[in-house]
Amino acid sequence: MTGALRRELRRFLAGACFLTRLPIPGSAAEELPPLREARRYFGLLGALIGALTGAVWLLANLVLPSMVAAGIAVAAGLLLTGALHEDGLGDTFDAFGTSGPRDRVLEVLRDSRLGSYGAAALILSLGLRWTMLASLPAWEGSLALILAQSTGRTAMV
Repeated sequence: MTGALRRELRRFLAGACFLTRLPIPGSAAEELPPLREARRYFGLLGALIGALTGAVWLLANLVLPSMVAAGIAVAAGLLLTGALHEDGLGDTFDAFGTSGPRDRVLEVLRDSRLGSYGAAALILSLGLRWTMLASLPAWEGSLALILAQSTGRTAMV
């Protein structure tokens, strides 16, 4: 493998380490390049996350009612990503619901505990995602998962 190809693979793996909870070979922090170098792969990694989640949706949809299959697919996406976006969504809404000076808002953002605004946002987000997926035909739902995951990771950049 050439030096350039090896460097790009390591950047891809650094992005996969950040965006998923998959066991990545050689993923010790000191062995991978800085995350800023991995950003170019976030969209592709999002599409792969969406494809894996979409595959779970398609397979579950073969044997289970649509609503149950959608719940399993959403749960698979959360497990695969470590609920990265959900953590940020909860923190953001907790901060929006905070009154007081800027320092208090920043303190809420740093706090790992979930407040009522964050919990409400997560319930609505997961519930809407679950029911919207269940309302789609299997292949359209799978495509929607790929597009949504890719778009979400690209937007992070």
